[in-house]
Amino acid sequence: MRKFLMIVVLLIGSLGCKKKSNQNPVPNVSFDITINVNLPSYSALTGVGGWVYVNNAGARGIIVYRRATQEFVAFDRQSPKDPNGTCAKPLTPEVSNFLTLKDSCSGATFSLYDGSAQSGSEFGLRQYAVTWDGSTNLRIYN
Repeated sequence: MRKFLMIVVLLIGSLGCKKKSNQNPVPNVSFDITINVNLPSYSALTGVGGWVYVNNAGARGIIVYRRATQEFVAFDRQSPKDPNGTCAKPLTPEVSNFLTLKDSCSGATFSLYDGSAQSGSEFGLRQYAVTWDGSTNLRIYN
């Protein structure tokens, strides 16, 4: 009887503990696209500090930022504070500082430079892999 009670107590104790997930809540949508930065719609990427939206990939579209001559980063525009994508507007750069992306529904802010959460979220942005051919084509994928 004593063993039975011990098992019941351990079982109830383990059911009551819920581990916190460290997984980014933004859906992981598979894609593999290549953009030509010389096209007019992506021309902002020809210079360091430029950024563009790519709407046909990711959960709610992607924002691509050129950090350096040979370095690009790409993040999903869906906020980690909006895991179901119910906010009418995806993340957008703030007018006063384009390096800060803002969630218009929750007020959370994120760094366009590295995707980290600046305020209002325990998760940073979902980042995608990028490969630059050194002249024209930028591949974005996961």
